[in-house]
Amino acid sequence: MNRIDAAFKKAKESGHGALLPFVCAGSPTIDSLTTLLPALERAGASVVEIGFPYSDPVADGPTIAAAMHDAIGRGITPEKIFEQVASVRDGLTIGLVAMVSVSIVIAMGGAESFAKRAAEAGFDGCIFPDVPFEESGGLIEACKAHGLTTTLLVSPTTPDDRAQAIAAASSGFVYMLARSGITGERSDAPLDIADRVRAIRKSVKTPIACGFGISTPEHVAAVTKHADGAIVGSALVRRLLKADSEGKDIAHEAEVFVTELAAGSLSMDDLI
Repeated sequence: MNRIDAAFKKAKESGHGALLPFVCAGSPTIDSLTTLLPALERAGASVVEIGFPYSDPVADGPTIAAAMHDAIGRGITPEKIFEQVASVRDGLTIGLVAMVSVSIVIAMGGAESFAKRAAEAGFDGCIFPDVPFEESGGLIEACKAHGLTTTLLVSPTTPDDRAQAIAAASSGFVYMLARSGITGERSDAPLDIADRVRAIRKSVKTPIACGFGISTPEHVAAVTKHADGAIVGSALVRRLLKADSEGKDIAHEAEVFVTELAAGSLSMDDLI
């Protein structure tokens, strides 16, 4: 079983939602993945999304965009990301997802070449945030051929029938955006997603993970009450950048914060 499928199955069987933190490769240090990934597993992450820095990130707010630009300036490359993941993969059981622009995929020789290299490095799936659904077929087939899942995105404005089609084409999980706009921390809880989740699940059993603006254990709890998982990006990326600027141990800071977030995915029975 693919590790992403196994992660959602385990979370469901244990009675709580999956937690999917996002980290930017090469940030806050060029080799940060080698210490961050083990720390995130210890903290209770089910799946980790690894962002491949891109000069023109899609839908990313100022925090993640800044992290990506800094990482590029430090010299991070897809090859270095693959090397770092491969160096720690054998010691991890969590699922790893490459969040990568289709422009990077093309630059690396196309879908088949990228999927092969990602699988060899130890990735379990891919998210292509800037590919239109109608153009995703080749990427989906390439990933499937190498044992990788393919996660597609559903926005708050996507009609229900289209959302169901996108979810059906996804494997591993479908990424449901909790809000319109760009990524970033929010103080307010995500919009009520119950109706949206029910609409998608009418005909599709693909797990649903919800992201965009999820920043606190309370947000995680609100999301995983209905969805199968919660995705946290900007809140973690900002804390890592801050920790590095203050000379703190970034792996320790990541573990502490994600442990707090993971508590939000537990049911009340688990907390008693």
